[in-house]
Amino acid sequence: MSDLPLDFGDPADLDRLRRDFRAWLAGHPLPARGADEPVPVHLHRWHRMLHCGGWVGLDVPLEYGGRGLTALHQVAVSDELGARGAPGVPRIGYLAHALLEFGSEEQRRRLLPRMLAGDDVWCQGFSEPGAGSDLAGLSTRADRGEYGHYTVNGQKLWTSYAQYSDLCLLLARTDVTGPAHASISAFVLPLDRPGVTVRPLRAAGGDDEFCALFLDDVRLTESDRVGAEGDGWALAMTTVAYERNALDTGHLSKYGLLVERLRRRARESRGSLPDGLLSDIGRCVVDYHVLVAHSRRRTAERLAGQAAGPESSVDKLLMTRAEQRLYETALKVFPEELYEDSEEGGESEEGGEIFKDYLYSRAASVYGGTSQIQRNIIAKRLLRLTADDRG
Repeated sequence: MSDLPLDFGDPADLDRLRRDFRAWLAGHPLPARGADEPVPVHLHRWHRMLHCGGWVGLDVPLEYGGRGLTALHQVAVSDELGARGAPGVPRIGYLAHALLEFGSEEQRRRLLPRMLAGDDVWCQGFSEPGAGSDLAGLSTRADRGEYGHYTVNGQKLWTSYAQYSDLCLLLARTDVTGPAHASISAFVLPLDRPGVTVRPLRAAGGDDEFCALFLDDVRLTESDRVGAEGDGWALAMTTVAYERNALDTGHLSKYGLLVERLRRRARESRGSLPDGLLSDIGRCVVDYHVLVAHSRRRTAERLAGQAAGPESSVDKLLMTRAEQRLYETALKVFPEELYEDSEEGGESEEGGEIFKDYLYSRAASVYGGTSQIQRNIIAKRLLRLTADDRG
């Protein structure tokens, strides 16, 4: 929740930044969403408002359109937004840091300011129909031809809001003879290139966030490649590290608000809640505090200059467990929020916010790598277990 003590020897100006941001939020509420306005268009307006206020890219250097502050300053802004139930800072931080680490100087200066300002909307082309959790098994090919050009063929899946995006950070295989992890490269793909087809998919919650991306003889140049050939896997791990830290994304404070609601209901129930449900609430509280401690630890490691590694698989498992148990328990404790009132009166078929969050949480054990894959990574790369050790 807001004002979480981060215990990192916080910069002296961190409290002042929080106060300034609260004052800015008081004068700049989230704009109302139009009746027929798609969610990503509404969120893009919020993105531009935040950027105009100076609240996007706080930890990006000044020369690339940021404010040149620290990761803690950006975390503080995400924390404040989450504590108010507001949409978070646009989820471009992981893409920005990938470009900072792997992009050329020309790419940083050309792409980052427009990304931060929302002048270019980005999506992420990683997962494929046969390589979602096992990202190293991707089959999209970028074959190098004359004069440094690449011809790209393949399909991506679960590409969030690609239909509203201008650019895609794309992973493709540039070497079919080398090791799987070492033969993947990253590219900036303009989605208006000939041969690119975007097809939205309808999700269980009713929205069309996810898309399939078809690539048929798409031409890219050497200047579209981010980093050297073979840097794609390392770049992907950098993006994942930012996606999986609940402090970076503002998920932590959002979870904290709901955990506090559950605790209040447990205190006020005067024994009317079943013991089993009280135990579930207790587990949610424990999950939350474990995630808080672990997120602080991961942030501290990053501030100390430690590169992202397989430890992010632990983050993913902890966040998945916390999120799924939290919304499953909340539906039991607040059954009245299973549905929302329709404008005509009565109950809407769309369901209330907790129900929508519950539906979305079911995917947490799949997107970004399934829980089974995360456990395999932990076993092999952290615990150094062999097949014999695992039985």
